[in-house]
Amino acid sequence: MITEVEAYVGPRDLASHASRGKTPRTEVMFGKSGFWYVYLIYGMHHCLNIVTGKEGYPAAVLIRSVKGTIGPGRVCKFFRVDQEFNKKIASKKAGLWIEDHGVQINSRQIKKGKRIGVEYAGKWKDKLWRFFL
Repeated sequence: MITEVEAYVGPRDLASHASRGKTPRTEVMFGKSGFWYVYLIYGMHHCLNIVTGKEGYPAAVLIRSVKGTIGPGRVCKFFRVDQEFNKKIASKKAGLWIEDHGVQINSRQIKKGKRIGVEYAGKWKDKLWRFFL
């Protein structure tokens, strides 16, 4: 179960890779929703995002934690996610998907806070776009 995420919304969000425009790295964020955006940080940790915006509008959600595994790099290690999943659709056929098990979460159980590691992003660093259980 996904237990923590961060939202990155639009081309003006200075914490988002898409704020630098459409590049070979970020083009998937400008595409259709439901595709994976996987990138490498610090030259050693992969981060897994699901594209969520309308085609042409870059938005994605970083999966920071799943039950029993905390941290986006550890999530990728746990699920053996690497660059091979980048730009693939989230589906069983592709080997990585999001599944609804019908778990009911009360909205009071969902906490929000500032995103992590985006101190450089001006006013965007203060957005309460990290959500966690």
